[in-house]
Amino acid sequence: MSGEGILIILLVGVIAGWLAGQIVRGTGYGLVADLCIGIIGALIGSWLLPQLGIHLGAGIIAAIISATIGAILLLVILRLVNRGGRW
Repeated sequence: MSGEGILIILLVGVIAGWLAGQIVRGTGYGLVADLCIGIIGALIGSWLLPQLGIHLGAGIIAAIISATIGAILLLVILRLVNRGGRW
């Protein structure tokens, strides 16, 4: 992976973290943590969706959607872990 690729993943992750924080309300992690979760979610989304056979296409919009899905998944998992399995 090139330096540009990592930079794009980070930028997309920041956008996705903000979007995921808006979609999954009540997590209580705050803006900075949601941005970090978005970066991790971008890595999860870029790995998980192709493993499941889901291809959203190429381009920045597809990358943002993929990263947002990964970040939402991560936020939901963190919420379930922190609340003892309760939604």
